[in-house]
Amino acid sequence: MQALIFALALQAGQPQLAPEDEARAQALMREVRCMVCAGESVMDSNAPMAQDMRRYIREQVGAGAADPDVRQALVERFGHEVLMRPSFDARNAPLWIAPLILLMLGGALFVQAMRKPRTKA
Repeated sequence: MQALIFALALQAGQPQLAPEDEARAQALMREVRCMVCAGESVMDSNAPMAQDMRRYIREQVGAGAADPDVRQALVERFGHEVLMRPSFDARNAPLWIAPLILLMLGGALFVQAMRKPRTKA
């Protein structure tokens, strides 16, 4: 009986959404990083902050907010680190470009090492 009361109390805090809205909210939750856990989405995290973020996302989806608007609101509050796949902009461009530059540099060094003439002793 106590478990039933506890489950109902927990459910009372969560907004009820239509199935298509719940699916949309869950997709958004998979795209948002938990700020407490390392590398987990808010969908997978059990941290209290992740629960608050899930509630916020459900409220926004239930209110009819578009997905980009919900993402933008979370970015404004927590920064670009909140997104599992951050967008490409001037602020994080070095993070996107650096691996390509390092890969090209490594390839050039490899080609140069292979072309170097070998001297016979």
